[in-house]
Amino acid sequence: MVLVGSSVSVSRSLVHAPLFATQAVRYAAAALLLTAFARVARVPVPRPRGPEWLWLAGIAATGLVLFNVAVVRGVAHAEPAVIAVAVASVPVLLGVLGPLLEGRRPSRRILGAAVVVVAGAVLVEGTGRTDAAGVAWAALALACEAAFTLLAVPVLRRHGPWGVSVHAVWMGAVMLAVLTLCTERPADVLSLGPARWAAAGYLAVMVTAVAFLLWYRTVAAVGAGRAGLLTGVAPLAAAAIGALCGGGTPGPPVWLGLVVVVAGLAAGLGGPRQGPVRGPLRLRSRKGRAPASP
Repeated sequence: MVLVGSSVSVSRSLVHAPLFATQAVRYAAAALLLTAFARVARVPVPRPRGPEWLWLAGIAATGLVLFNVAVVRGVAHAEPAVIAVAVASVPVLLGVLGPLLEGRRPSRRILGAAVVVVAGAVLVEGTGRTDAAGVAWAALALACEAAFTLLAVPVLRRHGPWGVSVHAVWMGAVMLAVLTLCTERPADVLSLGPARWAAAGYLAVMVTAVAFLLWYRTVAAVGAGRAGLLTGVAPLAAAAIGALCGGGTPGPPVWLGLVVVVAGLAAGLGGPRQGPVRGPLRLRSRKGRAPASP
């Protein structure tokens, strides 16, 4: 989440770069890196089968492609803080839906902590003006951010963090390449200067290859609901890095938000662990017996 927060400052240098082409290069490079790392670490990356293709493609389509579109289109109708606050609300969605997909009941303690973390994130990010279209784009960004984690739950058990990361990233690269051919001129990406290529490289290595793998390892280890609380770290990291990059000293609301987020994390992460992900929720039949696995 610190790496994700750092991407805010880095991405500013790519505002005027071709959106889909730059992101396609980013994810293609990340896919190659993840594949190489997996081979070096001798970690098998199983091939998707059956419905797994849909889950993994859903991660790529929502969490990688549509999320970027929602953010870019959203800031045209709303101030960036509005989009940031919407995305920062993801702990509540993960706290409710994550345990259900994992075959558990939502934890009241984690849900309460999620509300506290979101409140702290709102204090850090602030608020801003928007119109109806901005609200819609912000809601879509929130849904896509939650889908990035929730759609991985049913496939994490067999594919693990490596498999989910590799397949989601290369699928996202293919989707973005198609969008580039349909909406942009691919040759425009060659006009990126050294600073923009450096920014794209940082996003590919640290914010994609490394951060994706770390995130899915966390979701597999502690569950989506508990992991969702950690998203509150991203706005704190963004504010801290922004200050270090010349953005000025944060004001009192940011410091108060920091305290609130830390309090929420302590409340939510300090309890007993829920254990690793066991797979998707299995519906019970009328006789009270779980249906047989396919």
